[in-house]
Amino acid sequence: MSTATAPPLEAPRPRRAPLRMTRRTRTVLKWVALAVLAAAAVAIVARVVTSRAPAAVRYDTVAVDRGPIAAKVNANGTLSALVTVQVGSQVSGRIESLMADFNSPVKKGQVVAKIDPSLFEAAVAQAKANYVAALASLDKAKAQQVDAGRQYVRAEQLFKEGLMSKADRDTAESNAGVAEAQISAARAQIAQAKASLDQAKQNLDYTTIISPIDGVVISRNVDMGQTVAASFQAPILFTIAQDLGHMQVDTNVAEGDVGKIRSGLDVTFTVDAYPSRVFHGTVRQVRDNPQTVQNVVTYDAVIDVDNPDHALKPGMTANVTFVYATRDAALRVVNAAFRFHPDGPTLTAMSKDGVRPKVPNIGEARGERVVWVRSGEAAEPRVVKIGITDGTVTEVLGGLQPGDAAVTEAEAKAK
Repeated sequence: MSTATAPPLEAPRPRRAPLRMTRRTRTVLKWVALAVLAAAAVAIVARVVTSRAPAAVRYDTVAVDRGPIAAKVNANGTLSALVTVQVGSQVSGRIESLMADFNSPVKKGQVVAKIDPSLFEAAVAQAKANYVAALASLDKAKAQQVDAGRQYVRAEQLFKEGLMSKADRDTAESNAGVAEAQISAARAQIAQAKASLDQAKQNLDYTTIISPIDGVVISRNVDMGQTVAASFQAPILFTIAQDLGHMQVDTNVAEGDVGKIRSGLDVTFTVDAYPSRVFHGTVRQVRDNPQTVQNVVTYDAVIDVDNPDHALKPGMTANVTFVYATRDAALRVVNAAFRFHPDGPTLTAMSKDGVRPKVPNIGEARGERVVWVRSGEAAEPRVVKIGITDGTVTEVLGGLQPGDAAVTEAEAKAK
């Protein structure tokens, strides 16, 4: 019986020892993996936020409030007396005496100067002599007329009796007519001499210079002994201002503002001599005569001013403020809000819910303006109707509420 022989067994392969990580290595790998995941998450979130979030906006705002507003017009003017008279001389001559000087108070009819009257007194005497001679000439002409009349009557009688020729009679008649005409001429000479005498007396009176009004002498243009000549125009000796307790201001109001000025309007003004003192006046009239200087048209608004302490003096420059409208509790906004116009990036950054606001159309002629109002991080435009303004704040008649944040400046900044 045969016996089967089993195949020889293969020797087993040696097994590799498994790689073993240390605890330190596993910890390092774990933290590296967490860092990579965190960086990826941050990048994704940053990209989403950057793509969706609007840019930040830096706002400058002013709250809409209620308060007083006074609408004003400013102008410059010059102070002067209500009545200013230039006292001159109607005759030429040498100044013999002066009875008034600068700042002298004078009364109406008071003598203020005297011109040497000697030449004019001589002229009066000569005119009187001529007048007397003219009277004598009239008496002579009357006597001649009487004689010529008698001669004519005698000649007429002799002619009728045939004792005188017709030629001699006509000569006597002509002589009578001439004598009558000489009387008329003598009377004319008397009138002429009388007129010359009156003129000479008047010129003599003109050598005494008198004040035509009550007032104060503000200018004296001559000295004693000076000769004045009145050949073409009367030389100015004095300038007299009437009652400096009441004065006027002549202002130059621009043509764009003259429609706001009316008679009876109360005004205030200051002068450089008293910078901290405010004077008051009232508009008397706005004169229609335009004044054009370098193509700039202005109108004279005349202001009446009381000057009881005589602090104001003629010629001072007045800085006048006309207050033509006031509001005690107006809804008002600063004028800078009307001047704010956002550019494209800022307009986008000011959007709400990603919708870019549309700037509305307005009618400035109807008094409409646009004001941007901030609401959170966004802003929206509102059309408002304006009233009066003082140059800094403006009255708002609708479109805003007290407490609204009116944007005066905005700038977009990327986050």
